[in-house]
Amino acid sequence: MGQVKAGSSTEVAADPQRALAAVTDYTEVRPKILSAHYRDYKVVEGGQGDGTVAEWTLQATESRVRNIRAQVSVADHVVTEKDANSSLVNTWTVAPAGSGSTITLETTWQGAGGVKGIFEGIFAPLGLRKIQAEVLENLKRELA
Repeated sequence: MGQVKAGSSTEVAADPQRALAAVTDYTEVRPKILSAHYRDYKVVEGGQGDGTVAEWTLQATESRVRNIRAQVSVADHVVTEKDANSSLVNTWTVAPAGSGSTITLETTWQGAGGVKGIFEGIFAPLGLRKIQAEVLENLKRELA
């Protein structure tokens, strides 16, 4: 059982403080930027930054569905969403880039073992990167 990882980045025309505020806004911004792969999104506790708990269902493929209960922690320019239901962790990093920011979204989890794990390690990151890119593009438009 190895760790599986997928990551995507985008540059936005917003300073790091504004970009981080958007990433950590689970009440207003997050529902607007999620792709069609997400459903049943709701904030359970908080809604702004550290201490927020949010839930959603991620339909990565027709047969691959995860019910996420994300517990949010924020440290400087890094936002971590740890799933209470699995080993999945989303890490959002906001860094200065010229007059704007680079936002990176990385997802990691413990993959399956055996042959199934080999295929998961190859194909799951490809599909997840497409989902991440769509979410980041929506965030970019939101910050424009």
